[in-house]
Amino acid sequence: MYSFMGGGLFCAIVGNILLVVSTATDYWMQYRLSGSFAHQGLWRYCMSGKCHMQTDSIAYWNATRAFMILSAMSCFAGIIAGILSFAHFSAFEKFNRSFAAGIMFFVSTLFVLLAMAIYTGVTVNFLGKRFGDWRFSWSYILGWVALLMTFFAGIFYMCAYRMHECRRVAGPR
Repeated sequence: MYSFMGGGLFCAIVGNILLVVSTATDYWMQYRLSGSFAHQGLWRYCMSGKCHMQTDSIAYWNATRAFMILSAMSCFAGIIAGILSFAHFSAFEKFNRSFAAGIMFFVSTLFVLLAMAIYTGVTVNFLGKRFGDWRFSWSYILGWVALLMTFFAGIFYMCAYRMHECRRVAGPR
């Protein structure tokens, strides 16, 4: 049970770091514009070595930003619940912290999936046609890796919860 929780905690911490880095950096998309290279993230775009804030309030950017932030927050809440699940003290008999941590990691996975799907759909269908020579970049890829890490963290914590429940139902030996 503790090995599942430890693996889940490792995946969750790595996933949360990747979520924060992915959300904060400016390399979601790289393209060539007027002969020079440019790149953009969720908050800024950079052309010719100069970066500018994205002041346009475009719905897909706002949705992607919001879902990425919500994902990082729910992953952090899951990490707190996951750390607390190592403690045997429980003020609530019906409340299992490993189950709560697993649920928070799955919620985080759902939020990052929504963010990545929105960004991918709009980029491929709109921006991809506008810029001929473009590609997704490393910040975007980190978002997908974070999705996998939070998903596996949820799986590990659900396995730990299942093992705990099986032992609890079987009774002491």
